[in-house]
Amino acid sequence: MKQYGPTQGNILGSINRRFLLKAAACITGAAAIGRVPAVWAATFDEVKDQYMSAGIDWRQAAGSRIQLAGLTHPWMETIRPLVPIFTNLTGIEVDVVEQSNTEYITEMPVKLAAKSASPDVYMVWAQGQAVSGGWLEPLSSFLADSSLHDAQWWDDDDNFPGARSFSVWSDGESYTRTITAEAQTLFVNRALLDAKGQSIPGTFDELRATAAALNDGDVSGIAMRGKATGDAVAWPAGGYVFSHGGGILGLDGAVAMDSPEAIAGVDIYARTLREGGPLGVANYHWLEALNDFLQGATAFGCDSSNFATDISNPDKSQVADVATFAAFPKAPSGVSKPNMWHWLTGINRFSENKKAAWLFLMWATSKPTNLLGGAAGLATPRTTAWSSDAFKGAFGSEAAEAALANLANTDGDIMKATWFHPQAGQVLDAFAIAVNEAITEAKDTESALKAAAETARRALGQ
Repeated sequence: MKQYGPTQGNILGSINRRFLLKAAACITGAAAIGRVPAVWAATFDEVKDQYMSAGIDWRQAAGSRIQLAGLTHPWMETIRPLVPIFTNLTGIEVDVVEQSNTEYITEMPVKLAAKSASPDVYMVWAQGQAVSGGWLEPLSSFLADSSLHDAQWWDDDDNFPGARSFSVWSDGESYTRTITAEAQTLFVNRALLDAKGQSIPGTFDELRATAAALNDGDVSGIAMRGKATGDAVAWPAGGYVFSHGGGILGLDGAVAMDSPEAIAGVDIYARTLREGGPLGVANYHWLEALNDFLQGATAFGCDSSNFATDISNPDKSQVADVATFAAFPKAPSGVSKPNMWHWLTGINRFSENKKAAWLFLMWATSKPTNLLGGAAGLATPRTTAWSSDAFKGAFGSEAAEAALANLANTDGDIMKATWFHPQAGQVLDAFAIAVNEAITEAKDTESALKAAAETARRALGQ
């Protein structure tokens, strides 16, 4: 930790303490009128001194104004009401801009390609595209500057190993910081299973059969993504492919989505939705699938472990008291390799407020801010947050146990081979179209994937 002389240290401590007292009053007052979870007030009392222990001057960019942009996501929902803490601590105003998933990934590349100076900080949906496009500011200079970064205080070792590797690009540079830890998890409506005498499935074949048996027209057996875009069906279908020993792109970068293993994974995914899914599931994104589960309109969901926060919240979920969280199913080989994700944030290469943007990035991904996020049920990438009683209470002990088990079975290398590729968007769109065609039976699975593989190979020049 950077050491300050007695006078300078006392001055900085006094300044930071004064502004944090304002932040504490803000959080406590907001909790009192129900604008933020009451647990945040208690958690803030525990962590406020952690901000003051950082060996930097939080006020060095006071008076700046930055913009944070992101898509509709639990992280945005969690960080927005915490922004007053950052503003009171630093004197930096933050404008928060949130868009739907489709709007965001459509508009952001256009803005960044045009070298727009805003947003200053943004959620990174495709790191390969952002790095190759020159849209992300390298973080090495900030990390090496002791006036801006206190490495001991920030404590990278507190992040999950997968989160640490996720933010490092193939050139060894860090362009991003991780903000969540997610793994594909099975959600189960126990009441619907019990009513039909069914048990929680452990394999993909058992899940397909159980979902089909529970699909009665009024309530579907399972709701998962089916929409033919790379940001939709590709992610959950990817876990099926990985578990069967396949890949979308191989570790060598070669197109692999037409391998026998990939075909087998997509085929059981498509069959499961055809036999057990709701009407119109081929157009489902994650929000439609989650809403079906929240409303008790489906027996199973299989998507991001982060959805547990909404599923367990009785204010949002009609199944909060009957929902169970389970391991991602196994392939015939006995392998379960769920897809995973660490959402990322980075600094816009063209931002005119990079110092302020960096301070926000460091604050948002720090231990104390992650403890606050965890208290609201956000699955952060930090082990201290996952081990806190506040997180276990908000996220649910069973959900946390299932998520951790599924995170332990993920394969970051095979996932990153595709999602971190500079042309991931083109590859994933081709794959998603093939999965959608298999679901709707527009083509048989093998034909759909072979055609998609040829499209991807042309795009990659293979």
